[in-house]
Amino acid sequence: MTIKDIRLFGDPVLTKKADEVTTFDKEIELLVKDLTETMLEAPGVGLAAPQLGVSLRVFTYCVELDKPGHLINPVLELSENRQDGEEGCLSIPGMSFNTDRSYGVIARGKNMYGEDVVIEGSELLARCIQHETDHLDGVLFVDRLDVETRKIAMKSIREAEWFGLDKPIVKISPHETFGLSI
Repeated sequence: MTIKDIRLFGDPVLTKKADEVTTFDKEIELLVKDLTETMLEAPGVGLAAPQLGVSLRVFTYCVELDKPGHLINPVLELSENRQDGEEGCLSIPGMSFNTDRSYGVIARGKNMYGEDVVIEGSELLARCIQHETDHLDGVLFVDRLDVETRKIAMKSIREAEWFGLDKPIVKISPHETFGLSI
């Protein structure tokens, strides 16, 4: 397990739909462990694989203290009830804005061993699951803001000291990785 660099707003990997996981092996287990360790160190309540530069449908979350979890290939069922609340993102550090989300969610997917998983949650857990699933679809929370709030958010992002920093240098392994990690 290793703490990885988190990709920042502007990195193209954050705006592309991630690939479904089809093979559940040691590389997926390692990815989940790296995501979890990086998320907890950041600290954050969720982290998706694209935020580490890995375009796979995997995310981790930790809404309840000391109870991290993960979900692979999520499919969401959203409640009609809505919630509005502060939301931030590790890829847009130091900023949060009111974001409209469904109040409840039922998320179906797999764990790192390929076993079926169902997660039901409301409030912060529902917000987290929706936020991380958006990452897997190439959507950032600022894309969900109303027009005026989005203008304010984009201005804040452009003025942030981290905005426009050089992208990390990515070295391609000469060994087969099957596209799972770099």
